[in-house]
Amino acid sequence: MATESFPRPIGTRRRFSALLATTALGVYLLLIVGATTSLTNAAASCSTWPTCHAPVDPLNQTELAIAWGHRLAAVAVGLLVAVTALAAILGEVSSRVRATLVVAAILYVVQIGVGAITATVGPAAILPGLHLALGLVIFTAIVFALAWDLELATGREDDAIDSPEPFEADVPSATERQLPTSRLARARLTVFAYFQMMKPRLMWLLCLVAAAGMALAAGPGLDIATIIATLGGGVLAIGASGTFNHVLERDVDQKMSRTADRPLAVDLIPVRNALAFGFALTAASLAAFLTINRLAAALGLAAILFYSVVYTLLLKPNTVQNTVIGGAAGALPALIGWAAVTNEIGWPGLALAGVIFLWTPAHFYNLALAYGEDYARGGFPMMPVVRGETVTRKHIIYYIAATLVSTIALAWITELGTLYAGTVVIFGGIFLWAAVRLHFEQTETAAFRSFHASNAFLGAVLVAILVDALAF
Repeated sequence: MATESFPRPIGTRRRFSALLATTALGVYLLLIVGATTSLTNAAASCSTWPTCHAPVDPLNQTELAIAWGHRLAAVAVGLLVAVTALAAILGEVSSRVRATLVVAAILYVVQIGVGAITATVGPAAILPGLHLALGLVIFTAIVFALAWDLELATGREDDAIDSPEPFEADVPSATERQLPTSRLARARLTVFAYFQMMKPRLMWLLCLVAAAGMALAAGPGLDIATIIATLGGGVLAIGASGTFNHVLERDVDQKMSRTADRPLAVDLIPVRNALAFGFALTAASLAAFLTINRLAAALGLAAILFYSVVYTLLLKPNTVQNTVIGGAAGALPALIGWAAVTNEIGWPGLALAGVIFLWTPAHFYNLALAYGEDYARGGFPMMPVVRGETVTRKHIIYYIAATLVSTIALAWITELGTLYAGTVVIFGGIFLWAAVRLHFEQTETAAFRSFHASNAFLGAVLVAILVDALAF
């Protein structure tokens, strides 16, 4: 990787990967800005090409500046696409990568022509959505080329995790544990154990998902009662799901280092008490959702059943696609938030759920890499265990691309503006950068870096949705 395999100033494989990632993000920037309402309005104020003359109405100067910015950015990104394709032609890349990048460059020229016709003649002169569709194809092609090139440059054959050393827990069981003699101290220990079963670290992100769904549905008119009932019911539903998960995986948890100290794994809480607690949380969650509407309650119950039964019992121990399909559990809060306001399932709610669903594998595969040996000890067919770390890293890139495309779809069908656009580009870039570094470093530290970058991406995007939707 240190040898010069590409023309200067690129020179090395790492720099070529950086160029590919930068080009992909440049194309993505044009796509997400073009999909927002602000640029849609800007396009209407500029009917010349390639220059953009000032409109007669002076109130449209802001839209004019946005339109100019978009066209100048398109020139810069076009140069990036051309340089990337040229580097692939002259450098040491696979024929698949080279052909994909050349096709992307040709399509970029076609897209420029479509944009020119749309600007001068009007959108009715061209097939609706063709400009955006071409951009999506170009973006997808460049990201695929990035994933394939990284796989060849940094990957290894047959790197699946096989037969790790057994884990010997250094955690005392309830019979071995020296429990506090003070009643207050023992009560605190028990309360914390029940709280731990509720998986509180999942709550903040899933509540943000539900809040974003509500904000998209209601806008500035979102009322406090709906917020309290929806988020309260959501917290209880997450707690119920987590509790049932602890009960069902208590034996496997003892074999894994990161879960060996869970309350049921060390017999700190009796199983019957944990089950009663889980059912009580379920009942309380449904009661909270029913104060809003029956659809929200039905979706809340579906989320509990899906995570507890479908994911924990059926998917997680039996299929390598457990993380992908299991993403539906994290996506349901988006539909719950939308349904809490509208009492129906609408396209914006489904689009937000799609973002969460596609983000989940890109997020969780990093954790699977970091804890690969643990999952192998537990007998879970996670991607690194079954198909290897190289394939897992490649799929992280795939799913980051799918997630970014889904954020474009969300912008296209909603009225989210420049704050949302800027946030997904900046934090999407950080996420992609962390994933590319993971290919070259291949350490537990790099996996956790990418994992935290994924959390930062989704958290920032959800906050941007809240601000954009509630402000306007």
